[in-house]
Amino acid sequence: MKVSVFLGCVMVLLSSCTLSKKVVATSSKKNSINNTYWQQHVDYTMDIDVDVNKYQYKGKQQLVYTNNSPDNLNKVFYHLYFNAFQPGSQMDVRSLNIKDPSAKIGNKISLLKPNEIGYIKVNSLKQDGASVAFKRVGTILEVTLNKPIKSGEQITLDMDFDGQVPLQIRRSGRNSKEGVALSMSQWYPKLAEYDFEGWHTPPYIAREFHGVWGNFDVTIHIDKNYTIGGSGYLQNPQEVGHGYQNNKEALQLPKGDKLTWHFKAPNVHDFTWAADPEYKHDVLKMENGIDLHFLYKKNMATEYLENWKKLQPKTAELMKYFSKNIGQYPYKQYSVVQGGDGGMEYAMATLITGERKFGSLFGVTAHEMAHTWFQFLLASNESAHPWMDEGFTTYISNLASDKILNTNAQNPHKNSYLGYNYVVKNSIEEPQTTHADRFHTNTAYGIASYSKGNIFLSQLEYVIGKENVAKGLKKYFTDFSFKHPTPNDVKRSLEKVSGIHLDWYLNEWTQTIHTIDYGVKSVDGQKITLERIGKMPMPIDVEVIYVDGSVERFNIPLEIMRGNKPTKATVLKDWGWAHPTYSFNVSKTVKTVIIDKSEFMADVNPTNNSFTKN
Repeated sequence: MKVSVFLGCVMVLLSSCTLSKKVVATSSKKNSINNTYWQQHVDYTMDIDVDVNKYQYKGKQQLVYTNNSPDNLNKVFYHLYFNAFQPGSQMDVRSLNIKDPSAKIGNKISLLKPNEIGYIKVNSLKQDGASVAFKRVGTILEVTLNKPIKSGEQITLDMDFDGQVPLQIRRSGRNSKEGVALSMSQWYPKLAEYDFEGWHTPPYIAREFHGVWGNFDVTIHIDKNYTIGGSGYLQNPQEVGHGYQNNKEALQLPKGDKLTWHFKAPNVHDFTWAADPEYKHDVLKMENGIDLHFLYKKNMATEYLENWKKLQPKTAELMKYFSKNIGQYPYKQYSVVQGGDGGMEYAMATLITGERKFGSLFGVTAHEMAHTWFQFLLASNESAHPWMDEGFTTYISNLASDKILNTNAQNPHKNSYLGYNYVVKNSIEEPQTTHADRFHTNTAYGIASYSKGNIFLSQLEYVIGKENVAKGLKKYFTDFSFKHPTPNDVKRSLEKVSGIHLDWYLNEWTQTIHTIDYGVKSVDGQKITLERIGKMPMPIDVEVIYVDGSVERFNIPLEIMRGNKPTKATVLKDWGWAHPTYSFNVSKTVKTVIIDKSEFMADVNPTNNSFTKN
């Protein structure tokens, strides 16, 4: 997903393979976790013809939609994301009016000329062969069905549409700053998701996405000099060449100015591609049968080309780390493609900018690849809960980078704590439950999603223990991959492995802007009194250094946890959160008291966390 830098906040095709046996069929109305769970299913078949000179394309889409919900549906809705790149769109107006606009957008949309804008124009739409009424409202297509889709039924929707690729501004676009011709994300009429909360049809204003699980069969006709990389398995490598087969003399290239590229992407909720006439294509085959594809501009400076070569074995290490520590990557390939305007994750691929120093190139790849787990396999609604996506990705990519680059940081997440403290001290924090589009500032959105979302997990290492967090993430993946998990699903996975109640934690950290502030109130001989100053309660780790130089460690559980983390410290009586102070006695005369020596608790005022007696 996009990667923003703010106060150090973390901002990543070959064989016709199939998914591993671990993939769960998304068309099922039930699953093993909860037999009332359901999710919709869609199969896309698309054929598009691209004019690379005009940056336009004509498309045909057949969509088979299965209604697994208990409801009868009278309407369906599509996202037409490219329509946001027009003067006067909600994305344009939002950028012109927000206090801290993204430098990537600014006023750029307002200045677009007719041949520079983006659009998706729907020419015709049929439901099971009969024309159906529809209207466009900004980036949403509203379709009134001829007859409802009953629960358990399936319909076919056939559409003809035209598209124009906008100038590269945000994620999608043509002629990027680095010269990539086509970055084709969110380029097709995309069916909106319908779930237990209803339809999800927010206008596109540059935030995130939510999609329906399904299968994609995509055929692209494009100038024969272009090479394509992105989602899906290429079905006809012998017909397209350009790095997909070394012996070009053996290629069965058709006559004419265009080649036809045919891809299939099974069990995903999006399809993205990029194309350029100067792509170099490398393949790294991992010993576990996964192919890593790298497509990047061959005319970059030598420094950047060398960095892309160095990146390839490190990407294999990232794949191994995430598969080991979250869950096995279920597809047979992954592509890292130069394109877009920063970094953004997609199904089986990422688009990233490529002219970077190696540390930056590795970092953006680590972050975007981690999104494969947190948000593409654990497909949370990243518009409603961006912290589950960006925050968890930041957490696991920080750990992976620390391990692979051997940095051995005491706290790999330190920058997230700094960013969080910034918004608190400047009184611009907003609750994480705020919809991604509704944050008052981009800064508040970025910190809530990336920094505070990361701290949700890193701080849980302090609350329930590092091993329980690691086990909890694996259980979360096992229980909810290929589904649409919610914040409560994360909480329950962590509760089940730890045995600790976390309802209070989910509420306080994500639904409020209560802060944590504990202090040492007094030390009287062998009696220590602590105080809770902030509104958010927490369990407390205390280190006591005695006058004789010996050290003793204590853990004070929070009563509403109904348990305590695994610890070698002496576990004291629970602290009921409503009590502002807590006292306990020790066996010797006290010299120093330190609250949370690890600094993994996000205490907003660490100056009162220690006391030393003169």
